[in-house]
Amino acid sequence: MSTSSAARDRSDRPLSPHLQIYKFTPTMAASILHRFTGAALYFGTLILAWWISAAAISPAYFDWVTGVLVSIPGRLILLGYTWALMQHMLGGIRHFIWDSGALMDKANATKLALASFAGSAVLTVLIWIAAYAMRG
Repeated sequence: MSTSSAARDRSDRPLSPHLQIYKFTPTMAASILHRFTGAALYFGTLILAWWISAAAISPAYFDWVTGVLVSIPGRLILLGYTWALMQHMLGGIRHFIWDSGALMDKANATKLALASFAGSAVLTVLIWIAAYAMRG
C-alpha cells in the first residue's frame, strides 16, 4: 500500500467518536443534566445567600428582595432551582447506587435515568404544593 492511500484511508475515518456515531440515550441526558443542574445550583445558592443576607441588612431590604423572589419571574427561577436541586439529588443517588455495583446493566441504567427525570418533576411539584399549603 502506498503512502498516499494509507493517508487517505486514515483521513476518511473520524478522529474520535462523536454525536453522529452515538444514539442519544436517557443515561446520556441524565449525565448532561447532572452537570447542568450542578452549575444551576451554584447560581441558585447565590440567590438564596442574597435573600438570607438581606435579612441581616435591614427589614426594608429583606422585604424588597422577598418581593423580587415572589414576583412571577422570581417564582419561575425558584421553581427551576427546586427542580435542579431534586434532579441533581436524584442523579447523585443514581451514582451512589452505581458505586455499590448495582443496576449498572443497560436496561436498569436507562430505568434509573428515566426514574430520576420523573422523580425530580414529582418531588418539585410536591414541594411547591407543600410550600403553598403551609403559606395558607
